[in-house]
Amino acid sequence: MATKSKSRTMTDDHKSALAMGRTEGRAVRAYLEALDTSRPKRGRKRTSASISARLERITDELETADPLKRLTLTQEQLDLTSELATMEDSTDISALETDFIRVARDYAQRKGITYHAFRAIGVPAATLKKAGIPRSS
Repeated sequence: MATKSKSRTMTDDHKSALAMGRTEGRAVRAYLEALDTSRPKRGRKRTSASISARLERITDELETADPLKRLTLTQEQLDLTSELATMEDSTDISALETDFIRVARDYAQRKGITYHAFRAIGVPAATLKKAGIPRSS
């Protein structure tokens, strides 16, 4: 006896709910990733001016360095140039935060994510308050 397979189709409501979930997920992910990359590092903060000054010193040192020292200076120069480029291309977190605030409450309710979970990964309390995510469940 052959079994019949039902043709399943998604309703328009289901499709729009999936699309909304993807949109909210992208907004939350983008904001959390930006928070992660902009989190302050330990130690003294480097500025573009201090990196540029070090790059100038490296250029001077390269002229008289022996081959092994030249190799390490060249690598440091490449690393600093890359770091300087990422500083200049820093993400505008305010726009991402605005999108996060708009969708975070619904996203958190649907996924069962608490205020404390957001705080544990570094989302500022003020941002959660603006998003309407309460401290208690």
